[in-house]
Amino acid sequence: MRAPQAKSWIGDLDPYVPGRSKVAGIKEPVKLSSNESVYGPSPKALAAYHDTAGSLIRYPDGGSTDLREAIAAFHGIEADRVVCGAGSDDILTLLIQAYVGPGDEVIHSRYGFMIYPIQAKAVGGTPVAVPNKDWAADVDGILAAVTERTRIVFVDNPNNPTGAYLPASEIERLHAGLPSDVVLVLDAAYAECVTADDYRSGMELARTKANVITTRTFSKQYALAGLRVGWGYGAPDIIDVLNRIRLVFNVNLPAQRAAIAALDDQSHLESAKAFNADGREMLTARLTALGLDVVPSQTNFVLIGFPSEAPYRAEDANTYLTEHGYLLRWLPGMGLANHLRLTVGEPQQNQAVCDLLAAFLARGDG
Repeated sequence: MRAPQAKSWIGDLDPYVPGRSKVAGIKEPVKLSSNESVYGPSPKALAAYHDTAGSLIRYPDGGSTDLREAIAAFHGIEADRVVCGAGSDDILTLLIQAYVGPGDEVIHSRYGFMIYPIQAKAVGGTPVAVPNKDWAADVDGILAAVTERTRIVFVDNPNNPTGAYLPASEIERLHAGLPSDVVLVLDAAYAECVTADDYRSGMELARTKANVITTRTFSKQYALAGLRVGWGYGAPDIIDVLNRIRLVFNVNLPAQRAAIAALDDQSHLESAKAFNADGREMLTARLTALGLDVVPSQTNFVLIGFPSEAPYRAEDANTYLTEHGYLLRWLPGMGLANHLRLTVGEPQQNQAVCDLLAAFLARGDG
């Protein structure tokens, strides 16, 4: 008797592996592996979340109408050109489902969000990885990789896992060089973390160009990762396509209410942004002083480069930190075996990681 058979290419997929949250033998490890905001969500968002308890027998608004209108009002954009999802990766996946099929190509940075190649392969498409330039996306490399089979170009800006970014002028140059039938997806998951003056999330391009969409999330600086709520803003035809194929109740009721309240508490967001920037600066300075290579970051994490020789390798450092109860993200599967990604933590956590790495390096000297 024959068993059900999935598409032949599904078995070759390497599933996405999230940052570790547990380790054997340590009861409560410090998780700094998933770029979660330790500053926490707005008290208004928490109150809104709790206030939904009496309404959980009801389905949420399938169109996330109030949330879309709140997003539109805050950002000065059109609500009917906003689509919401269960995290921004929901929208990224929908874009691939809508525009990519067997034989089609999806371009992304070599060091970039792994959802892009995973979901491209899931529909039979071909991911095309372009080497990064100065740790960010390489505009010239991407343009050179475009073929008649290219359907989508993904640019995570700022980049995950490197933390680097492209200024608005480079994003505009990229768009100008793309064919009009290629969708440019500007994944701005970390936009609220950015302090650089020349950064733009892509909202203006998405407003004026027919082949652009920018995606955002409440998971990072808004600290609502557990509720899974993201959104995208783009050309009307792209938004129409996504609304035709998305799940009707893809954003749950507590997530919608909490996200609306979070938008209404920008003073909390600004405090969280300053907290993150201070921690990022401290980590960069201290780790650099230890002789480690730290990529300049505009996110809520830093990427740390280690020597390739034992006993100073990133793998050795990762083991040492884990043994002391601190979980970072080691990235050999992304070609970054010499690096660890460290989420900005609470001040005492940041200090502890730096102290542990200092001890690790001193131990190697011995």
